[in-house]
Amino acid sequence: MKKIFTFCVFLLTGIIAKAQDTDEYIAEHVEYAQGLMRDHKIPASIILAVAIHESAAGNSKIAQHLNNHFGVKGPNNNAEIRSSYRDYLNADESYSHFVEIMETREPFNNLFAKYDQYDYKGWAYGIRRCGYASSRSWASQVIGLIKKYELYQYDERPEGYEEPVYATPVRHRTKSRRTTKTYTVKAGDNLSIIAQRKGTTVKALMQKNGMKKANLKPGQKIKF
Repeated sequence: MKKIFTFCVFLLTGIIAKAQDTDEYIAEHVEYAQGLMRDHKIPASIILAVAIHESAAGNSKIAQHLNNHFGVKGPNNNAEIRSSYRDYLNADESYSHFVEIMETREPFNNLFAKYDQYDYKGWAYGIRRCGYASSRSWASQVIGLIKKYELYQYDERPEGYEEPVYATPVRHRTKSRRTTKTYTVKAGDNLSIIAQRKGTTVKALMQKNGMKKANLKPGQKIKF
């Protein structure tokens, strides 16, 4: 029993520590993110949430060894790990480069004309559509982080600001296969009568049932 209790405490401690790590990460980088927001008009909440998502709140290997907090690919000079991601001198440089990508690369640079520095949902969906991530759920995951940690409080929204309403992306359902129905032939039936009852044609019935002749027998199963 003591071992089980100790194990449960260990698990609980791990969960709490993980949450604290994210809060500490936010506290460490929020000031710089807000500075970028004021200078470049991109929400601080978006900058922070994307960094948290792409770097596992600074715990990923590329964040630890390359100071890469946004999953940006490129050359690096690091000898500790082999990676296709570029390296930075520090986290601030990685943050600044993310904003630079948004400002200078198409089609990301078109987002500034569409969304203001308070519209984190618009930015999340826009960055996803521009090809920043291949996952269709990327934007909703980033928005989820913003809501969970209330990162929108750092966007310096004016009093009375109303968030634009965006429709939730519709997931197309896979078309279900049509089930094959059968009809049991009765005395006096023929293909013409059956076709008329079932809203089809004699030719279609013959093709579906692999029939070369239109002869029927009572008790015979006909697909339609």
